[in-house]
Amino acid sequence: MNKSPFIFPGSLLAVFLFFMVPLWAIGQSKKYEPNWASLDSRPLPSWFEDAKFGIFIHWGPYSVPAWAPKGMYSEWYQYWLKQNDKAVNEHHNKTFGNDFSYYNFGEQFKALDYQPDQWAKLIESSGAKYVVLTSKHHDGYALWPSKEASIAYSRPWNSMESGAKRDLAGEFAAAIRKTDLKLGFYYSLFEWYNPLWLRDKDKFVEQHYFPQVKDLVARYKPDILWTDGEWERSDKEWRSEEFLAWLYNESPVGDKVIVNDRWGKDTRKKHGGYYTTEYAADFKANKPWEECRGIGFSFGYNRNEDIQDYNTAQTLVLMLVNIVSNGGNLLLDIGPQADGKIPPVMQERLQEIGAWMKINGEAIYGTRSWKNHFQWSKGRTDWAAKNEGSESGSYILKQTVDPDPGYAVKEVFFTSKGNELYAILPKLPEGKFLLKDIQVQNNTDISLLGFAKSIKWKKVRGDIELQFPVISRQELPAQYAYTLKLTNINRP
Repeated sequence: MNKSPFIFPGSLLAVFLFFMVPLWAIGQSKKYEPNWASLDSRPLPSWFEDAKFGIFIHWGPYSVPAWAPKGMYSEWYQYWLKQNDKAVNEHHNKTFGNDFSYYNFGEQFKALDYQPDQWAKLIESSGAKYVVLTSKHHDGYALWPSKEASIAYSRPWNSMESGAKRDLAGEFAAAIRKTDLKLGFYYSLFEWYNPLWLRDKDKFVEQHYFPQVKDLVARYKPDILWTDGEWERSDKEWRSEEFLAWLYNESPVGDKVIVNDRWGKDTRKKHGGYYTTEYAADFKANKPWEECRGIGFSFGYNRNEDIQDYNTAQTLVLMLVNIVSNGGNLLLDIGPQADGKIPPVMQERLQEIGAWMKINGEAIYGTRSWKNHFQWSKGRTDWAAKNEGSESGSYILKQTVDPDPGYAVKEVFFTSKGNELYAILPKLPEGKFLLKDIQVQNNTDISLLGFAKSIKWKKVRGDIELQFPVISRQELPAQYAYTLKLTNINRP
């Protein structure tokens, strides 16, 4: 018997086709207008809030001198020279000579030992989920074959035409694409001494910035475009709304790219995909946000920094936990040497964080803030450094394991995921310990991640009293911080 083909009634066909269309395609079909009301309505892909930890990389001609006074950014070497900073000029003249131009560092930036696949493996081993490479800093040097860079400076001023004679950004992108890491590029909107910038800033935007950044996006299709150097002009002068409308509607990454909030001197913590902080001790927002800082102080490699200027693994882990409990991400910077080698102390720190994340990562990845971000002990909670900024990282040790007399500590950090609550302890308690203001059920279970023995507990009004067993050094599940996992809790 011949069978007639089945024909959908019109309304049923429409419903069928709707559910066959993937959700990302539905979101992509929306056209964003070149105004902040429309641009800020674009949803942020959930992977960013789930990732929690990324790696920042500052690498360029400034990595050749690789020097600044402690507490200053070495990647600003050209600026310090031009501004006649006494210490930088004395160092430069003694090391390179009075007549040695910063632009000569471009030719010396040869990256002879650069192995991007090894970089990618190291970053993966840290437990990071994304990485942001500086494609062009404020000196204008491009790590890819950007014709705009060399035209502007009337000299070879990109890594394909000078120094390494390689597409450093392209090789890096290819290596990262072999992993599960998300790929990002830092891009400076302005350039200190670009002749066109100094002569005509509007033409700089039209003839240099726009074509150059669009070339970067088209070539490497990044998951993140991390802009900076926005503070010289307003978002209107940068034409940021116009550019982002192009990025979201017409670029090859319109359906996936994420941007930060650095689009004009008036946009930080107001507009963009997520907010950014830099060497901030504590921050909270009702929008996804990210703290960036170095393992030392400088973002670019600074040979003037000593071992005591680098944060310990304990400090970095506690810093990460503090930021995540406040709802943010940590973008931790490394500064490779000019030859492409990542300094061993930085490699070690990343591997130490990675070892901690292997045991405790479930309390970090995919989590969100709890009603209480942390639990304070008794004492004052207004500790502030007297003679140093929070950039040193000492603030987190003072707030956790090394308090000054009379001051409280954050004895527990909280994160949550579904009906699971994580309580991260900077110190492993001995004997009884009270978790405050947590409502449990009869089937609630409490365990210590990486530790085989159970943790005994009981309700004490609205709190939980834990009884920790004696744990030998060999049984310690991790270093730096210890995670309790509470299942089947009552969410607030």
